[in-house]
Amino acid sequence: MLHLSAHRRVTGRIVTDTFTATAAEHGYPAATLTDNGMVYTTRLARGGRGRGDGAGNDFEMLLATLGITQKNGKPFKPTAQGKIERFWQTLKKHLGAHPAATLAELQDTLDAFRDYYNTIRPHRALGRRAPAFAYQLIPKATPAPPSDPNIWRVRYDTIDNDGKITLRHTGKLLHLGIGRAHARTEIICLVHNDDATIITQTTGELLAEFTLNPEKNYQRKND
Repeated sequence: MLHLSAHRRVTGRIVTDTFTATAAEHGYPAATLTDNGMVYTTRLARGGRGRGDGAGNDFEMLLATLGITQKNGKPFKPTAQGKIERFWQTLKKHLGAHPAATLAELQDTLDAFRDYYNTIRPHRALGRRAPAFAYQLIPKATPAPPSDPNIWRVRYDTIDNDGKITLRHTGKLLHLGIGRAHARTEIICLVHNDDATIITQTTGELLAEFTLNPEKNYQRKND
């Protein structure tokens, strides 16, 4: 169990932030397996028709950019995620025996449980060894580069009141300054490698071009 954290409500932003933070410590995986919650996928929303704009959510686009294969369990088939479902049952029993009064107390309980689960609790399938021991020994599969090096990402968004949009690129959240004059304009953001182009959804007018620098939070328009 590489990450376990407490939240009042899990959002898409929390999913991408915790995923990238965990990957920064342990490395990116070759594939992910989740259920079909909207924080993980919008491709399967509306009976498989997605959101209608042709774009996935931030988590889906992040995985595609990194070359990580995304796998989703079949609806109403929790056995596809059998291992994590069994883990949840174990965790629920532990939390029931150790009730927390605050979110901070709950996080402390989760941290202690994760340490016990990973490093102390013997696992029958691992020859009575703790999971952390086996995890350190096995080789880790890594992402494959996207099959098409010329792939473009397409993101539909609305410029905020400060004239910016946010874009997740190479695992970091960047803020692209387009200008307050365009506040609340609905745009399409086209991303290819480190180049981003912003056009309006209605007319296709070019609003800005960027050369993305992942080392900087705020991105200025190209001259």
